Amino acid sequence: MFVDTAGWIAAADSRDVKGSAVREARDTWLSSGGLLTTTDYVIDETLATIRSRLGLDAAEAWWVQIDGSSRLRIESIDEMRRERARILFFGYRDKQISFTDCCSFVLMRELRIQRVLTLDHHFRQMGFEVVP
Repeated sequence: MFVDTAGWIAAADSRDVKGSAVREARDTWLSSGGLLTTTDYVIDETLATIRSRLGLDAAEAWWVQIDGSSRLRIESIDEMRRERARILFFGYRDKQISFTDCCSFVLMRELRIQRVLTLDHHFRQMGFEVVP
């Protein structure tokens, strides 16, 4: 299952009303033997957002939680993936989709990942299965 920034943020923020559902979905996936996948771009976006909303200590706690986890695969957005994401980004003039999301779409299609832990409706619009 892919984890988007919105999924990471909801799980990290105890004040988020949907956070418990996100954490439960993540924990159920992991307890069934599933692995989580994300990108370096999502990690960057998540760290910046957690620091902005919850503070540096919360960002550091989140980093410690994910750093070196054997259940998390962090994929890099290389030049080829970035180029494919650029084409998507400028191709969707009718949607306010971030470049980071376009990178995620490219990676998910490449790795044939259908399920995504997120609260972002753009993933559903792009045909992915959104959890929770």
